Amino acid sequence: MEINRQYKDRLFRLLFGKEESRDNILSLYNALQGTDYTNAGDIELTTIEDAIYIGMKNDVSFIIDDRMPLWEQQSTYNPNMPVRGFMYYGKLYDAYLAKEHRQVYSASLIKLPTPQYIVFYNGNTKRPLYEKMRLSDAFFDNGVKDMYEWTADVYNLNCRENNGLLEACKPLADYSELVRRINERWHRGMTKEEAQKAVDEAVASCIRDGILVDFLTKHRAEVVDVCLTEFDEKAYAETLLEDGRKMGLEEGIKEGVRKLIEQMLRDGKSPDEIHDFCHISMELIESVREEMLSQK
Repeated sequence: MEINRQYKDRLFRLLFGKEESRDNILSLYNALQGTDYTNAGDIELTTIEDAIYIGMKNDVSFIIDDRMPLWEQQSTYNPNMPVRGFMYYGKLYDAYLAKEHRQVYSASLIKLPTPQYIVFYNGNTKRPLYEKMRLSDAFFDNGVKDMYEWTADVYNLNCRENNGLLEACKPLADYSELVRRINERWHRGMTKEEAQKAVDEAVASCIRDGILVDFLTKHRAEVVDVCLTEFDEKAYAETLLEDGRKMGLEEGIKEGVRKLIEQMLRDGKSPDEIHDFCHISMELIESVREEMLSQK
């Protein structure tokens, strides 16, 4: 079995994307903005849930002080983050206008929370300490770069130079340490039982050392589960594909792949994640996603 590349995203959502995580959210917001807000009750979570938009689920978004930060954790480098952020904010503003009972066809200017799109990278590929990714890099016509722009601020949590950010936000530092300890114990070729033991040992070591004690004590089983989910997903994928091959029909294999895509979208995977994990064409993934949306 291979290491689950998405467990870091899921742990990040557990630590920073829940109602009970408001204090963690506020701590990270203050660290990023250099502010000193103390009332976590001022945070209004706006995170996109997969139940509303199939296949589109961001990590954390919220409103505070007329701003709408959106945070994404990435365990693999993705040059399309500005495009994804642009799409996320379209859905977020759509929901915001509906909640406020505002219409874009109004004769008066509608005021919106200011977007702040931030990506935290902690993958294995060497990346800069900080980079600003630009949507305009994806434009066919480079001549319009000065006319329109959308950006993503990317912080590399692997760089020692970013220790200032980690020191300013203990929950983020503890999250990074938990990930480090899991990676240290988890290696390619493990059985599911061996992987489960490795994750549980990492969690136990953090609790002993005073790292995320309350969170890990309360969510220990859930943390282990999110780290192992992809073992089940991979087994499911192999079963579907094997069933198709046994049928000896090209259509059988195609049907198995489509069922796999549907299941992974329902499990909250993004099209990009499915493409990276299964090497299925984006065209087919988007086709299945559109069919699922049309059936809602």
